[in-house]
Amino acid sequence: MDTAAANGKHGGRPSAVDGDMLAVALRRRDAKESVTAIARHLGTGRSTLYRTFAAYDEAIATGQEPTG
Repeated sequence: MDTAAANGKHGGRPSAVDGDMLAVALRRRDAKESVTAIARHLGTGRSTLYRTFAAYDEAIATGQEPTG
């Protein structure tokens, strides 16, 4: 696994929300749209968005680069 990681290969399930989807979700959240409506528009679950928003907000609060 160390060799794979050194070669840029990381196991696990791919993220359900990519950078473009995150950008759309954040714009809609800033416009005070409900998480349910955003999730329906993006075709993902509400819990996925809640986790993504929490991770994004935590990254911003700690001064890290948010990943999406």
